[in-house]
Amino acid sequence: MVKRPTLQDVAVAAGVSPATASYALRGQRGADATVERVRQAAERLGYDADPIARALATGSTGTVGVLCGSTRDLWQQRLAVDLSRALMARGRHAVVADADGDPSRERALLEKLREQRPDGLLVAPLDPGAEHWYDVAERFPVVCVGERLPRAPSAGAVVFDNDAGMAQVFDHLATLGHRRVAVVLPARPSTPDRPAEHLVRRHAARVGVEVELLRPPPASADVTALRDHLAASLTGPAVGVTAVFCLSDSLAFAVLRAAAVRGLAVPGDLSVVGFEDLDVADLVGPGLTTISWGTDGVVDAAVGQLLTSIEGETTPVRSTIAPRLVVRGSTGPRSG
Repeated sequence: MVKRPTLQDVAVAAGVSPATASYALRGQRGADATVERVRQAAERLGYDADPIARALATGSTGTVGVLCGSTRDLWQQRLAVDLSRALMARGRHAVVADADGDPSRERALLEKLREQRPDGLLVAPLDPGAEHWYDVAERFPVVCVGERLPRAPSAGAVVFDNDAGMAQVFDHLATLGHRRVAVVLPARPSTPDRPAEHLVRRHAARVGVEVELLRPPPASADVTALRDHLAASLTGPAVGVTAVFCLSDSLAFAVLRAAAVRGLAVPGDLSVVGFEDLDVADLVGPGLTTISWGTDGVVDAAVGQLLTSIEGETTPVRSTIAPRLVVRGSTGPRSG
């Protein structure tokens, strides 16, 4: 078994003390010639600093944990990628973890991330109201995307103005003449920042639209099962609907496929609206009408908040993202 080179080995090879070698590798002090000699020795020996030891010495690992509730959701996939890129551009490395729709897995991943000693956490959680978030936010700077963490007052948040977004969707559908709309809700329960059922019913009543609420399988369910579930719903309790509003683009794509299975033309027989404006929203079917939250703005707000907190600002901040309705080919006037 090959012995892993140590800081002591680097110091001996460079002819300096271990303390001098440590300072040189961290770029904290030392003459230019000494620093260069130490770095060359480290490269020659293949020395790679232990991240945990570095964290103990400097108070930073240079990493940020990114925890997603389920990357089966296409928006969370995109969020994880964009957060990782934004962190890299600012000198941080992302450690991405996926709870896959399982709360127990989410708790286990949080424990694993804690052991890695990240400088902070960016989270899109399954249950923002869970008690464990208090302990997590007391250990690390945390910013939650899409929700607040009500049990963790020290955590920051980037939330969406869902009230304004739903108002735009129902105004659009009512203007097109739709009077019976199926609303596909996510499997996870409503939260203070996403009071889905309350907002849906209020805005539907405001514009004189009747709604049928549909709940598909959890985000971790098989895509085919989700399609079949929605296809059955379109010919079951939701008979007579002329439009479907989905609280995510992933659900909207499943509805588009379900409509095709049932032989329903979009938008001739059925209008479909999403709620995220994914990159592929303009490429699927006739193009998906959806709400855009401006992902770049979301990422900038979340990463900016977290890095400010890591650098010593502990006051929690709440940023609110405004919506914009993007009208494409999946919505049209009510048939008949």
